Amino acid sequence: MDQKYEALFTPWKIGNVEIKNRIVLCPMGGTSLFGWMEHTGNHFDKEAAKFFLEKANNNVGLIIPGIAPIRSTFMGQWLYQNKKMFAELKEFMDEIHKTGAKLFIQITAGMGRSWAVPTPLVMLHNMPVVRDIIKPIINIPYQSASPSELPSRWSDKMTCRALTVKEIKEIVDAFAKTAVLCKEAGVDGVEVHAVHEGYLLDQFTMNYTNKRTDEYGGSFENRYRFATDIVKAIKAACGEDYPVSLRYSVESKVKDFCVGAVPGEEYTELGRDMAESEKAAKYLQDAGYDMLNADNGTYDSWYWAHPPMYMPQNCNLEDVAHIKKFVDIPVVCAGRMEPDVGAQAIADGRIDAMGVARQFLADAEWVTKLIEDRMEDIRPCICCHNACFNMAHYKGVANAQSIYDASHIARCALDPRVMQSDKYKLEPAKKSKHIAVIGGGIGGMEAAIVCAKRGHKVSLYEKSDKLGGVFIAAAAPSFKEKDRALIAWYNREIQKYPIDVHMNTEVTDIAALGADEVIVATGAVANKLPVKGAAEHGIEAIDFLLGNKPVGENVVVVGGGLTGCEIAYELYLQGKKPTIVEMQNDLIVSDKICLANTSFLRDFFAANKVPVYLETRTTEIRADGVTAAGKDGREINIPADNVILSVGYKPSPVTTKGVHVIGDAKQVGSLRTVIWQAWDVAMKL
Repeated sequence: MDQKYEALFTPWKIGNVEIKNRIVLCPMGGTSLFGWMEHTGNHFDKEAAKFFLEKANNNVGLIIPGIAPIRSTFMGQWLYQNKKMFAELKEFMDEIHKTGAKLFIQITAGMGRSWAVPTPLVMLHNMPVVRDIIKPIINIPYQSASPSELPSRWSDKMTCRALTVKEIKEIVDAFAKTAVLCKEAGVDGVEVHAVHEGYLLDQFTMNYTNKRTDEYGGSFENRYRFATDIVKAIKAACGEDYPVSLRYSVESKVKDFCVGAVPGEEYTELGRDMAESEKAAKYLQDAGYDMLNADNGTYDSWYWAHPPMYMPQNCNLEDVAHIKKFVDIPVVCAGRMEPDVGAQAIADGRIDAMGVARQFLADAEWVTKLIEDRMEDIRPCICCHNACFNMAHYKGVANAQSIYDASHIARCALDPRVMQSDKYKLEPAKKSKHIAVIGGGIGGMEAAIVCAKRGHKVSLYEKSDKLGGVFIAAAAPSFKEKDRALIAWYNREIQKYPIDVHMNTEVTDIAALGADEVIVATGAVANKLPVKGAAEHGIEAIDFLLGNKPVGENVVVVGGGLTGCEIAYELYLQGKKPTIVEMQNDLIVSDKICLANTSFLRDFFAANKVPVYLETRTTEIRADGVTAAGKDGREINIPADNVILSVGYKPSPVTTKGVHVIGDAKQVGSLRTVIWQAWDVAMKL
């Protein structure tokens, strides 16, 4: 192992519990050992157990599974009521401890106004009769109950009611009862979720979300009372030496309801600022918490707690390191943490451990590979949130995520086996075949690798001189370093298997390949904008991204989808002046892209005064700019040195007859769709 990582592999303590190394697998929604939303009521989740045991066998120090609601989302069962579940948990803890890892169970009081309410439930919530009928199945007013009457983070059509004092007391009592059962099951500690990320307990702590006038509102002590009542109740029930961690946001990074502050922005903090955080961290420690598992942000500034690729690496380190000065208990820092930076911060005494979450989805063995000096073999997390947390939101729509995805989060775009081991698995082929794969993009490479692993003879054909396909252009912006690392990872992986790679080879005759099965992964081509001057004066997005066509200072981007917004963001970072023209009523109108990603871009453009024309149709592209029509039909002239076109793509399969078509060649999607489809096909051949 490289010496610079050594600090990560030193022991430390949370209370009296010793952890073998400084790598913490942070909680991710959907990985609860007590189930998520895929079942009615609580249960011991064997898929999550399998997931964590795999990580424990790969040298993680401390495991904290995803949130377990103290009262289940469906059927309203209290966690402590299912004794069978805790008996199964005890058997699992015996297996975890054999690996040398430790595990804390994270319990949440609830989400409050941050509950990612699906769009259909908003409608039901606003129909009092129906709302009351379905309460035994899903109690929407309870799930979204907040400190005060508040607007939902997800829907402007939904108001969240205030929790009663009786309900608060019930939750506190339930925490204590659940913690006792965890302790009896051999769980090493519990984590209280959370004075963090704008969830229910966090909403109680902040003035902008807590307008109560009883003992849980008003003064500093009252606002933090719910969180301190919980730890005191746990300690009273389990003993002072039973460790209780707290998920904690150092700063809220909030400017207003549903408006966050982007890095480097000057703003007035609406939530918890650093001055209050210094006081709060010490106050929470003195109340009994044994660790702060820390980062930044709320759902109003979600990109701090769930950083997309646009956020800086190690984005929360400076704030978390600062707060450590005010406490004596261990402090963990999470948020795009890099091992070398985390190790140095630990060596310098600035933090006690490094929190990592989604990298464990992208590569279950990354800690082992780091120890074995195989850093180049680690498949990088690209911070896309396409499968792990793809709760989407745009103007007029609450949580646009499908019900299926909502009940199956914590999966991975890059590896469909994650939390889906019953559906996606590698098994030797019953008969070895010659498989031809046409197209050397991500989908083609993934299909080739899976087929080769199963024992097939594989030939891969790529018409250019590079493997990576359209993802090469997608990975070109300066902030896409992990995308570029992924392409490099695929190029190395391809070489590990007996795959016959044919570069600079365009396939026109399928029969001439002599293959038993053919997989077509030839991607998509850009749509043509049917307006005057587009062909003469427009620059295709891919041409810009690949550097084929340079642009001037003032650039109009036609199309405010994900690609168009990323191009505008890159232009701004280059010191240019982008303008976005979009026909929809919001930027990035998609049910597939996480709010953490989209809200960053929307907030960034607003904070930096990037002109955005919504509900605006481009009518002409000229050498000196764009003519467009607004919602009211009025003509708008936008001057520009160049115009970049980002108006979507359409499938471009080399053929569809007698072959297996995957990815964008079948239907334009994301990295998740192309990789998962590669497996869908390759597993059956």
